Amino acid sequence: MPEQPPYEPGGAVAGTGMGGAMDLGASEATTLERAPGGPQGAGPSGRPRSLWSDAWRDLRRNPVFLASALVILFLVLISLWPSAIASGSPLACDLAKSQEGPGPGAPFGYDGQGCNVYTRTVYGARASVTVGVCATLGVAVLGSVLGGLAGYFGGVWDSLLSRVTDIFFAIPVVLGGLVLLSVVTSNTVWPVIGFMVLLGWPQVSRIARGSVITARQHDYVQAARALGASDSRILLRHIAPNAVAPVIVVSTIALGTYIALEATLSYLGVGLKPPSVSWGIDISAASPYIRNAPHALLWPSGALAVTVLAFIMLGDAVRDALDPKLR
Repeated sequence: MPEQPPYEPGGAVAGTGMGGAMDLGASEATTLERAPGGPQGAGPSGRPRSLWSDAWRDLRRNPVFLASALVILFLVLISLWPSAIASGSPLACDLAKSQEGPGPGAPFGYDGQGCNVYTRTVYGARASVTVGVCATLGVAVLGSVLGGLAGYFGGVWDSLLSRVTDIFFAIPVVLGGLVLLSVVTSNTVWPVIGFMVLLGWPQVSRIARGSVITARQHDYVQAARALGASDSRILLRHIAPNAVAPVIVVSTIALGTYIALEATLSYLGVGLKPPSVSWGIDISAASPYIRNAPHALLWPSGALAVTVLAFIMLGDAVRDALDPKLR
């Protein structure tokens, strides 16, 4: 037998993997026992990181996410407190100043009715953000519930939901808005939000259904079912946390689409209606004066474009962070 190295206090003996041994100092032995940072994929405490912690770490390092998040945060703040950066009322107009250019108190000039374009642009963010956020929440909740239940239980309910979603997908969104909202006389944002939820849930429903079908086939779901877990516990504790990521990604990207849709419907005269303040209304009112007063059209159009782009960029960043295939 090969002679073993003498034992030294504070030292350690480690196998070489070839029948021999090597003498290690105390510090070297500690290094082998606990590598710096823990195993790969573990956090500072040595525990494995979850999908959400990994996603948040990636998002914090993504400049696209940071830039879009700052823009969205600014939009939310001016939606809640528009008077903080814009003085006066957006409905206060003076025909004597019609189509005037930028001046003191009106850095964006005046529109065809003599309204302050800067004030109306700031206040117009409230309607767009409200419609986008509320419509997205409604679509995500309704689509997730219907699609998740159909994907988990299957059978006749799954077949019925598939046929219903096919019917809704066949309805053109803008044409449906012209038909359904043309009979609404309310000046609030709720009819527009209800229309978007009505026609928007099928897309989220199909995504949620596919995610639940994939998640219910995993071993941990089969083990929970074998241990006698109820369907509600399996859905809420095991399937929902692992199937919600695609829904979050699609909903985040769709938020910008709903804001653009609200502006489109308001431009066509069936969305928000005066005296409501909306970027779509201002774009529609400024279109006939584009040659004489282009500023009245460019500023609300630019605000709309920046807002939609910010939400789309945010959705792309969230998708990259939550998709393991893109790591």
